[in-house]
Amino acid sequence: MRKATTAVSRFSPAPLGQRVLGSLIPTLLAIVLVGWSQTGFADGLPDFTELVEENADAVVNISTTSTASAPTAANKRFRGLPFDEGQLDQLPEFFQDFFRGPQSPFGGGPSEPRPSRSMGSGFIVSADGYVLTNNHVVEGADEIIVRLNDRRELPATLVGTDPRSDMAVLKIENGDDLPVVKTGSSKNLKVGEWVFAIGSPFGFDYTVTAGIVSALGRSLPSENYVPFIQTDVAINPGNSGGPLFNLDGEVIGINSQIYTRSGGFMGVSFAIPIDDAMSVFRQIRDKGVVSRGWLGVLIQEVNRDLAESFGLKRPRGALIAEVMDGSPAEAGGLQPGDIVLEYDGDDIQLSSDLPPMVGRTPIGDTARLMVLRSGKEITLDVEIGQLPDERGAQQAAPAESGSSASPLGLTVEPLPSDLADSIGVSEGVVVLSVNRGPAYDAGVRARDVITEINRKAVSSVEDFQKAVAALPEGRAVSVRVVRQGRAIYLVMKP
Repeated sequence: MRKATTAVSRFSPAPLGQRVLGSLIPTLLAIVLVGWSQTGFADGLPDFTELVEENADAVVNISTTSTASAPTAANKRFRGLPFDEGQLDQLPEFFQDFFRGPQSPFGGGPSEPRPSRSMGSGFIVSADGYVLTNNHVVEGADEIIVRLNDRRELPATLVGTDPRSDMAVLKIENGDDLPVVKTGSSKNLKVGEWVFAIGSPFGFDYTVTAGIVSALGRSLPSENYVPFIQTDVAINPGNSGGPLFNLDGEVIGINSQIYTRSGGFMGVSFAIPIDDAMSVFRQIRDKGVVSRGWLGVLIQEVNRDLAESFGLKRPRGALIAEVMDGSPAEAGGLQPGDIVLEYDGDDIQLSSDLPPMVGRTPIGDTARLMVLRSGKEITLDVEIGQLPDERGAQQAAPAESGSSASPLGLTVEPLPSDLADSIGVSEGVVVLSVNRGPAYDAGVRARDVITEINRKAVSSVEDFQKAVAALPEGRAVSVRVVRQGRAIYLVMKP
């Protein structure tokens, strides 16, 4: 009887109000949960509104004017269109203006050069009107106009540039009590940290974009003395020279370059660290020129095979392929084949880590280097010199590696004195021919000069033969070659 009574009561119809409320409870609960979830997610994202309001006034738009050269007969025909300059006069005025514009193939007109204009961004770093931007924004400019957020347009003069870091310093004429950005330190940046940019992409003033720090210490082919900050902040033409901010409202970089195949943003942009930028600014402002530290070595990356051949447990450091004559490195005792593992207490993980460290070192200071030499770690003190033009700690070409177990497959001859003098080498052997084998796979080519095999100096054909006969089988060994005056290390596996 109890079971029957229970069954009847379970399925008895409830009052209407209870039934309606019961049907709404799941829906209400779902709404509350979704709302809570969305609120919690939104609370975890940064709010840039106050930061933009506080800093936008110190960000400026920079427009430049330069006189273009007069057009030549060669550029007066627009490729792909069936008319020349004379026929262009017969077109409607709109099309004439279009094809005779600053970017047209006619160079701005049939007879007189027209001014060329460009646009970029910048930011004010002192109340008396000093502005930082990129060198490529103002390069070749005859007139520079700085436009502020309050729509004032003020003329500016070029104080100085540093093409090596792509930086320029401007001074707003009659600048007084101007808004100023707050500069931070790029040393404290972490990958994954939120950052935002203010600039003028495509001429749209005071555009704000945001993203995160994607990587630090990037070395680009155009410049290995700047450890670029990589971000995914949207940067486009016109953003160049603008500031990159952290969530404390501090400038931590200058937007400088993008990686693109389309001409527009593709998710990879690069900024000059503010620590390096401010050092350049102070030198230009105070001395008019920029000086950098110089070691005087040619370096290359340590790959897996090179690490094995030099006795490293993993690839790291900067391998010195060549020490320049009369350089601080030579005076400090550095030798080809040394692997720099530390510079003034800082680890060198990639070869690209070393040039910026050297460049930031004051001229005349002594730097302590820990290097790996013949399997042992030693410490050297080197007095840093001043970087001459077009020299410094340069990157050597990347070395190739091979894995063939066949004979070396190359023939050599004594080093002729005229060749030795022309490439600055005192001893070694010249490669006459290279057949398929470990040497070829490693990248050895005819006319290369071999100066070292498996860390043993080669000064004659006899030395070469002895070194080859003593090579261990199946283990990577290094080969130092001089090619067109530049030394690099290659890796062979006999």
